[in-house]
Amino acid sequence: MAETLACNDVIYAFDRTHEPVKRVASGTTIEIETYDCFENQVQSAETKIGGIDWDRINPATGPIFVEGAQPGDVLKVKIDKLEIGSQGVMATGPDLGVLGHRQEEMASKIIPVEGDYAVFDDKLKIPLNKMIGVIGVAPEGEPVPCGTPGAHGGNMDTTLITEGATLYFPVFAEGALFALGDFHAAMGDGEIGVSGIEVPGKATVTLEVVKEGALRHPLLENKDGITFLVSKPTLDEAAKAAVEEMADFLLTRTDLDVADLAMMMSAAGQSQISQIVDPLMTARFFVPKYVLEAYGVTLFE
Repeated sequence: MAETLACNDVIYAFDRTHEPVKRVASGTTIEIETYDCFENQVQSAETKIGGIDWDRINPATGPIFVEGAQPGDVLKVKIDKLEIGSQGVMATGPDLGVLGHRQEEMASKIIPVEGDYAVFDDKLKIPLNKMIGVIGVAPEGEPVPCGTPGAHGGNMDTTLITEGATLYFPVFAEGALFALGDFHAAMGDGEIGVSGIEVPGKATVTLEVVKEGALRHPLLENKDGITFLVSKPTLDEAAKAAVEEMADFLLTRTDLDVADLAMMMSAAGQSQISQIVDPLMTARFFVPKYVLEAYGVTLFE
C-alpha cells in the first residue's frame, strides 16, 4: 500500500529552508493530493476570477524529504498514475499570456470533465492530457515561487510530464524537498493563454535517490525518448541551453564527437516549446529512444 500525503500542507515557493511535511525512504511510492492552481477557489461561473486571493496561486503539496538525497545527487521521480477532478477552470485577462494585450477584463470558464474529454463548450470536447504543471525540488539559492520554473523544476508546464514519464531532478538541498501541484486536464504546448484546464487531483509517484547523477537541469524519460527541460529569461536562451544540455549528456555516453553529435541531433532530435507565459520561458530538446538504443546509452548506473 502506497503512503499518502493530503493537500492540507502546501508551499507557495520552493525553498531549501522549508521544514518537510513528510519523510520517506528512497524507493517509496506515495500518493500526493493537490489543489488546482487557484487552490480550488473557483468552483462555479459565479466566482469572479479577479476577486480571488492571488497570494494563494500555484500551491504545491509538500515538501517531502527523501532520505539519503544529498546535493550533487539526482532525484528520480516516476509518475505511476494521475487522477484528476470532475471539473476544471481556465482563466485569462489583461497582460496575461500572449493575447493579454487584446483583453480588457478578466475572464474565466468552468470546464466539466466527462470520460476522456474536457467539455469546452457545446461544440468542442478536448481529449484529456492529464499532466503536472508544477513539480520539483528545493533550489540551490534563494526561494523560487511555485509559479516560476528553473533548474530545480517548478512551474515547467510541460505536456510530457504525465502518467508513465520519469523525471530526474538535480538535488540542491539535503532530502531534495520534493513537491508538486498545478495539474491540468489538458494543455497545449506554450500554454499561450496563461492557464491550462486547471484541476485538482492526485499523483502516485515513486521517489528514488540516484547517487552522484550530476545533472544541471531536469531530464525527462518516457517510452519515446529523453528530453532536457530548461528555463531561461527568453525562449531563444532556453531552447539553445536545452540543446547544450543534451549534447553534454550524450558526449559522455557515446563515442560521438561534437561534429557527429551535432549532425545526429539535427537529423533526429527535436527542439520543442513547453511554455512561453511564465516569468521564465521553458523549452526542451528531445532525442528518440532508437538513438539511445543504437549507441547503447544508459541514463544513470
